[in-house]
Amino acid sequence: MAAIAWAGSKRDAGRNSTAGRALFLKRPFDVVLSSVGLLLSAPLWAAIPLAVWLEDRGPVFYAQERVGRNGRIFKALKFRSMVKDAEIASGPVQAVANDPRVTKVGRLLRASAMDELPQLVNIFKGDMSFVGPRALRPNEKEVRGGGPESIAQIPGYDARHAVRPGLTGLAQVYLPGESPRRRKFRYDLLYIRKGSFWFDLKLIALSFWITFRGRWESREPKV
Repeated sequence: MAAIAWAGSKRDAGRNSTAGRALFLKRPFDVVLSSVGLLLSAPLWAAIPLAVWLEDRGPVFYAQERVGRNGRIFKALKFRSMVKDAEIASGPVQAVANDPRVTKVGRLLRASAMDELPQLVNIFKGDMSFVGPRALRPNEKEVRGGGPESIAQIPGYDARHAVRPGLTGLAQVYLPGESPRRRKFRYDLLYIRKGSFWFDLKLIALSFWITFRGRWESREPKV
């Protein structure tokens, strides 16, 4: 029994050591990669705002409250992909396929995830990480067959806030955008328990591939 307990504690120590190394590498990696990303994407910071503005002469950027690590509220930056004042009537409701609130330019931005390019600033500041659970809005509701449901009531909601939210992540890459939050939260918790620095690199590489193909809005589940 003592040998079994020793072996178990050794495995736990190994996992804790691996997790510690991943956390040690994660923040410096985020700072370096977000800095490089901001420099390389400089031309897009001129082209995208112009396209957004030309369509309806509305605001180019918007800052939206999101829940971050340990429940801290921060302002997530995005290029506007919906019509002006899109949520005055509906409140904070997740977009769905062929959502009439999404503009023509917005559909292109969302398919390539370019609407989230300004979140490189959030990553550089430390509000977010490149990889982690998606940052959600306070008081957001999910509309399903039973009517609107507060996502804060879904199991796993609070546990997701143990880490910084991510620009991409396990649920974002491996599940279609319209998957139920309940299922996405299970993927988020799996990432928190099993994630590593090398797995982060894999998810980032897959995200670049999906962006290159313009398939963020039309992909199928891989697992």
